[in-house]
Amino acid sequence: MHNPVGTVEMDYKVKDIALSSEGDMSIEWAQTNMPVLGQITEDFRSHSRLEGIRIGACLHITKETASLILALREGGARVALCPSNPLSTQDDVAASLANRGIEVYGWRGLNTEDYYWCIEQVAGIQPQILMDDGADLISHIHKENPKWIDDVMGGQEETTTGVIRFRAMENDGVLKFPVVAVNDAKVKWEMDNVFGTGQSSLHGIMNGTKILIAGKTIVVCGYGHCGRGIAMRARGLGAHVVVTEVDPHRALTATMEGFRVASLSEAAPVGDVFITATGNKSVIRKEHMERMKNGAILCNAGHFNVEISLEDLDSVTEGSREIQDMVEERTLCNGRKILLLAEGRLVNLALAYGHPSEVMDMSFAVHALTARWLTDNHDEIERDRVHPVPAEIDEEVARRKLETMGIEIDEMTEEQERYIRSWELGT
Repeated sequence: MHNPVGTVEMDYKVKDIALSSEGDMSIEWAQTNMPVLGQITEDFRSHSRLEGIRIGACLHITKETASLILALREGGARVALCPSNPLSTQDDVAASLANRGIEVYGWRGLNTEDYYWCIEQVAGIQPQILMDDGADLISHIHKENPKWIDDVMGGQEETTTGVIRFRAMENDGVLKFPVVAVNDAKVKWEMDNVFGTGQSSLHGIMNGTKILIAGKTIVVCGYGHCGRGIAMRARGLGAHVVVTEVDPHRALTATMEGFRVASLSEAAPVGDVFITATGNKSVIRKEHMERMKNGAILCNAGHFNVEISLEDLDSVTEGSREIQDMVEERTLCNGRKILLLAEGRLVNLALAYGHPSEVMDMSFAVHALTARWLTDNHDEIERDRVHPVPAEIDEEVARRKLETMGIEIDEMTEEQERYIRSWELGT
């Protein structure tokens, strides 16, 4: 919808533009804690590294995302933004971005129709670079706007779920432009996924339920980077942690790291809180729900709301009521009660504020530098493939982060450099 902002008319749709001053303060706070992205913003401002480039972003609309969007705009890009989850938008931040001239479409509590309408508005600028979190924007372009594909330099994917989808598109031969797996950068999945997801997921659970974590039995479904972070943080807060897995190597790793590993059928009767973080669907099903104790809490830290089978939960539910915002109490046919948090969507964004700014500083620095790399190199990149983040970007972000933290590390001597390159030196 067209809305006047001062003397400039621009496109946006947000909940309430009057919230912009609150959003300004939130963004300022995030930028204070995102020094690496701040350095990149200064570089972009000085050198106009993205001049004239159209960037479409489908990301959680948070204060950290806003810092990335403003950095891209400082580089000369035209940026349009929509949310990658119906419940994750911070409405004050969306208003602030709209008030600053960003084409932003999103508000907290979108229904399915509105969600895809927002995606269509971003697709409508015919982006040359697409930033995605879950693959909805890029898959939409492939399915609904294929005539624009030739103009696309490339895409960038933020999360594990999205990378899985793009690799499936590559394997099926339907991926039509390069996608960089930002999620797979070391500074992303070893920092954001582990430490960000671990802290923010527990924060969401405590915000929503006010429970004491210490002494509870918390069942973590999936021991990838996200599950590992959740398990680590839950144990740090005094919980007894049970890990469930389908991958024998990850299950063995969890065992060696001191966690109890069990099947979900085994864990169902003993768990107080169940957290899914697998990237797969129907992880918690009817046969598990029927065995859970009275008062068990179900929540999800994976991207889509498919990990807890809501169809199965409906099938065993006799009655339901919302006991507080985003906390639904289900009375099962067996008389027991189960609490479902955030409709089975991302608990860390629906009931908390997502990852801390200090963590997102690294992930969004990778996004910014990758956008510059795609702009400079898209003609030389295979178009039907998922690509890793260039190693030099990954290392640059890690080094910059250490420097902003005042941490010095060693450098190898020439002798050490020669030694690790040689096969001739032995005992």
